[in-house]
Amino acid sequence: MKNILASSKYFVKWLGISLCVGIPMGGLSAFFLKNLALVTSWRIQQPWLLFLLPVAGLLFGFLYHRYGANAKRGNNLVIEQGNGGKEKIPLRLIPLTLFGTLSTHLFGGSVGREGTAVQMGGSVADFWSRLFHLAPSDREIMIVSGMSAGFGSVFGTPLAGTIFALEVLVVGRIRTEALVPAFFSSLVANYVTEALGVVHTHYLMGTAPTFTWFLIGKLIIAGILFGLTGWLFAHSISWLKQFYARVITSPAWRNAAGGAVVVLFVLLFHGERYTGLSTQLLADAFKGEAHFFDFISKLFYTALSLGAGFQGGEVTPLFEIGATLGADLAKLFQISVPFLAGLGFIGVFSGATNTPIACFIMGIELFGGENALYFFLICVVAFFASGRSTIYGSQFFIKEKFQHQETIL
Repeated sequence: MKNILASSKYFVKWLGISLCVGIPMGGLSAFFLKNLALVTSWRIQQPWLLFLLPVAGLLFGFLYHRYGANAKRGNNLVIEQGNGGKEKIPLRLIPLTLFGTLSTHLFGGSVGREGTAVQMGGSVADFWSRLFHLAPSDREIMIVSGMSAGFGSVFGTPLAGTIFALEVLVVGRIRTEALVPAFFSSLVANYVTEALGVVHTHYLMGTAPTFTWFLIGKLIIAGILFGLTGWLFAHSISWLKQFYARVITSPAWRNAAGGAVVVLFVLLFHGERYTGLSTQLLADAFKGEAHFFDFISKLFYTALSLGAGFQGGEVTPLFEIGATLGADLAKLFQISVPFLAGLGFIGVFSGATNTPIACFIMGIELFGGENALYFFLICVVAFFASGRSTIYGSQFFIKEKFQHQETIL
C-alpha cells in the first residue's frame, strides 16, 4: 500500500508539473513556428532584406551583451543547469532567443530552430522550479522536461523530444529518473502546438530495400560518412567562433562582421538557396532533385552564420545536410534516393549531437517503423564515427565511446 501511495503521489506531482511546462511551451512553439513561416515568406518575397543581416547581427549582439547576462550561452546554459549547475536560466532568454532567431531568418542567416525551442523550454522550466522551490535534483528533472517539451513540440516528435532531453546532457548516461515528466511535458507541448494550428511537414522514404549483407556494407560506409560530416559541422562552428572571438572583441561588431561575410558569400556564389531555414533542400533531397553540392554548401553557410554568433539552432541544418548528402550517396551506391536521404536526415544529426537513441526514435516517428533496423544501424555507426565532436560545448562525457572505463572530465 505504501508503494502504491508513493507512486500515485509521484505521478500526480510530475503530471501537474508537466502541464505547467508543456502548455506554455506548446504555445511558445506555435507562436515561434507561425512567425518563422511568416518571416521566411517575407524574406523570399523581398530578397533585399539579406543586406540588413549585418545590422540585425549588430543589434542582437548588443542586446545580448548589454542585457543577456548568462543568457548568451544559450543551449549550453540549459545543458549545464540540467547537469546540476546553480545558475538561473532567466526569463529574458525567451524574448532574446525568440526574436533573435526570427531576426536571423528574416534577414537570411542560415540557422535552424531547435536551439530556440530548447532554450525557451529550459527557461520556462526553471521559472516553475524556482516558483515551486524545488530541490536541486527535482530542478534538474524540471529542466530536462523543458528541453523535451521544446524539442518535441518544434519538430512534432514528442517521443524523440523525450529521449533527446534524457540523452543529450551526458554522453554515456540516460536520465531515466526524468522519463515520466519529460515524456508528458513533450506530449502536452506537442498537442498544444498542433491544436494551435501548426502542421509539421513529413517526408516519405519509400519502400524499404531487401535486406542483404552487401546493402549493410554500403550503409556502414554511409554511416561513417554521416558521422564524419557531423564531426566537420561541429568543428567548423567551434573553430569559427574562436576565430571571430580572437579577431573582434566586441560581440556586437563580431555579429555584424560575420553577417557581412555571409552576405558577401551569398552574393559571390549565388547562395540564396541556403539562406534561412532552407527546407526546400529537404523536399529536393527526397525527390531526388538535390544539387550534388547542396550538403557542403548548407554546412558552409550555417557554419558562417552560427560561428559569427547569430541566434538559431543547428538541428534543421543538420537534417538538410544529412538528407542531401544521403541523396548524393544514393546515386553512388545505387540505393533508393529517398531511402538514403531519410537515413542521412537522422545520421548526421546523430553524429553531431551524440544522441543515437533519440535519432533512432525520430526516424520511426517521422518515417515509420518499416526501416527501424536501418535507422538504428546508421545512428550507431554515425555516433561512433564522429568521435568526441559535439555541437553542444557543455555536453558531458562520462565514458569514451570506445572504452569501458569511466573518465570524469
